[in-house]
Amino acid sequence: MNTLIDAPWLADLTTEMASTLRLQRLISGLRTHFCCGAVALLKLEEDHLCPVVVDGLVSESLGRRFALQQHPRLAAILARGEVTCFDHDSQLPDPYDGLLDTLVGEPLPVHDCMGVALRVDGRAWGVLTLDALQTGTFDAAARAALAPFAVHVEAAVRVTRLEQQLHALSRISSQQLGESTDDQYSRAALDDNEILGQSDALLRLQNEMKVVASSDLPVLLLGETGVGKELFARFVHRHSPRRGKPLVHVNCAALPESLAESELFGHRRGAFSGAVTDRPGRFEAAEGGTLFLDEVGELPLSVQAKLLRTLQNGEIQRLGADEPRRVNVRVVAATNRSLRDLVRDGSFRADLYHRLSVYPVPIPPLRERGEDVLLLAGRFLEQNRARLGLRSLRLSADAQSALRHYHWPGNIRELEHVISRSALKALSRGASRKDIVTLEAALLDLDALQAPSGSALAADVPTAPLATLAAPFVSYTPDRPMAMRDAVDACQRQTIETALARHRGQWARAARELEMDPSNLHKLAKRLGMKA
Repeated sequence: MNTLIDAPWLADLTTEMASTLRLQRLISGLRTHFCCGAVALLKLEEDHLCPVVVDGLVSESLGRRFALQQHPRLAAILARGEVTCFDHDSQLPDPYDGLLDTLVGEPLPVHDCMGVALRVDGRAWGVLTLDALQTGTFDAAARAALAPFAVHVEAAVRVTRLEQQLHALSRISSQQLGESTDDQYSRAALDDNEILGQSDALLRLQNEMKVVASSDLPVLLLGETGVGKELFARFVHRHSPRRGKPLVHVNCAALPESLAESELFGHRRGAFSGAVTDRPGRFEAAEGGTLFLDEVGELPLSVQAKLLRTLQNGEIQRLGADEPRRVNVRVVAATNRSLRDLVRDGSFRADLYHRLSVYPVPIPPLRERGEDVLLLAGRFLEQNRARLGLRSLRLSADAQSALRHYHWPGNIRELEHVISRSALKALSRGASRKDIVTLEAALLDLDALQAPSGSALAADVPTAPLATLAAPFVSYTPDRPMAMRDAVDACQRQTIETALARHRGQWARAARELEMDPSNLHKLAKRLGMKA
């Protein structure tokens, strides 16, 4: 086996590059060096191990959260100060059973496993795991080699951590300097992991909201049902100078009209029947912090007037009280309705709308977040695996494709329900908890091939017979049958042209829609005689 000096990827430790790319190249180099099926770097977050980068595991594994009490192998690796190995006949379940990205597409169990705990600045940071499908991959020489490699992985993690701390320090205002750098980094890492995804749309939104969070401006979160507006409200609060103060959540749609004013602003004893004591409202409970008004469009008009006054001059007045009270609260509101339409219909005040929408933030629906759907599915798969006591729960390749292509009108909430329902269906149809349970596309009960009625995608996808699609490229007549190769080529050309037209000639986006590597798409187009 090669020595450390023979590993050129170690030079990345001293090279300026994106931190995630550095770690990805590092574990990819480890996988090649040890000739194994998969390598994973997992960070300790409270009582869970969260994948940071993986190589050789299915893409949805990045979304999983491995609870230590449910994964004894990971717990044993973390607890020991040396390389830990597990024999092929170990009775401890392997967390990656069925998750290795194999060419055959079958759910295969792991046969060889070793790992080592990582420490950074004297603290437990996480673990590095290596897995193989072939028994005996990790012999005595491999086990002896892993320990010095772990030192270099710790160094890469430390470099990455320092880079992130420096980046965080550049955003810290003078009011926040009292908090230690370690605390700031740990909290930021935990917050960022709460909203799961790596799509460009999501990363841009998070960067934008970090800037907005530093101000005291009202924020209006706009988005369809199930996109996670509450999570983004928490994100704004935890990245704001108010993060040490309360975040109070009010579901405006659940407030009875008769009690809405009292709930928000409080009341004095005797203000109404049943008011036997003075009671503070939600604004006072959020003093110094953030008040999240979910489904703000459902507030009664009478309450909207009092809310406007609070936003304008920072005062509230308890129901039945004569004197106003000063409050220091930042308001974050959310709605899945068009407030402009409500203003036009007279059910929402125009002046309140303009006050709330100082900074409107549209949250992208799940269908616009690309591969994020698989990361989120991974989290829900792991939750259901633990909840149902399964050895392993995974998606088939067809199921992954179905998730990517579905329109998701209910967004992340719908995805969570789909995964939970499918797992229960699999058990009800005879799946054993001791086996690797694979969810097939049919079990998801999604029509992934048919776009929603009236959508742009449905309008753009060609539905003509194959011979008609091929007509511009191949001379076709009923008495001259088309060769299969010509028909396939014609269909591929038409599909590529349709995708390019939909994305205004942008090859990278077209490749993403077609689930192809951009370079492979260019090669295919060139073979088909298209200008690439």
